[in-house]
Amino acid sequence: MPQRPVLLQALALTPALERGLAESYEVHKLPPAGAERTAYLAEHGARFEGLVTSAAHGADAALIDALPKLRVISSFGVGLDKLAVSRAGERGIPVGYTPDVLNDCVADMGFALLLAVARRIGEAERYVRAGRWAAAPGTPASTPFPLGRQVSHAKLGIVGLGRIGRTIARRASGFDMEVRYHGRRPVADAPWVYEKSLVELARWSDFLVVITAGGPETKHLVNAEVLDALGPKGYIINVARGTVIDEAALLRALQEKRIAGAGLDVYEREPAVPQEFFTLDNVVLAPHIASATAQTREAMAQRVLDNLAAFFRGEPLVSAA
Repeated sequence: MPQRPVLLQALALTPALERGLAESYEVHKLPPAGAERTAYLAEHGARFEGLVTSAAHGADAALIDALPKLRVISSFGVGLDKLAVSRAGERGIPVGYTPDVLNDCVADMGFALLLAVARRIGEAERYVRAGRWAAAPGTPASTPFPLGRQVSHAKLGIVGLGRIGRTIARRASGFDMEVRYHGRRPVADAPWVYEKSLVELARWSDFLVVITAGGPETKHLVNAEVLDALGPKGYIINVARGTVIDEAALLRALQEKRIAGAGLDVYEREPAVPQEFFTLDNVVLAPHIASATAQTREAMAQRVLDNLAAFFRGEPLVSAA
């Protein structure tokens, strides 16, 4: 029987994916960071041909350098900001990831957050649970529930018109929304209006959805100036990376009602979320679950396996970064 390729697994993965890896490969798990990991890599690093990681965990240059026989990386997720793709490229190591299969779910989550903050769904649920809807007239608890913001026919600005940005734009047509977008350059075949200035896009938008790539190039792309341009009637939704928005500036804008609200699935220092957000009714908070459906996670796991299988057959990766 041919010897199975030896893989290093950088973190815990879904049970189905771990079973799939174990069926075809000799898999070893990377110890937690610290002295134990350093010693493990020094002793065993030269054994591994493949590395399996995730967008959230990544693989820095030091880890890649500790694996001298590494030939392929397969990542669970689409984010590449924590993965040293350039270092892998210098060594001729292809990097696989899982685009396309999560477009629908992330777009759905973007709209879920948009609807939730505009129609005050979180507030409304707390209002009902607290018994305030059924409170006796004239008591402090009987305060009428405040009005929300209509979504249909509103102006939607999209920051980053990649695969998921396009899917969000198509979702908007069902709400009869007018769509414009901002990116580094216009997208040639896009039917929506391109706005060169992010500040001007924010000024135009009722809702600004952030779905651009993370990393140093986009850190704090959405800053205080952009938030001020969005204004006291504007909402911001982030289903990209937490680093794209200046979180401190966003918190101040929400506290001072300089924007109407925010829907957030990602944060600058996950899983840490500034506690000041917890006291605000004009923000909806989710724990980075945009792709977290059974169907999408199954498809992502399969793409990780497909990328590895293609490589070890001598074929191009199905989805290469």
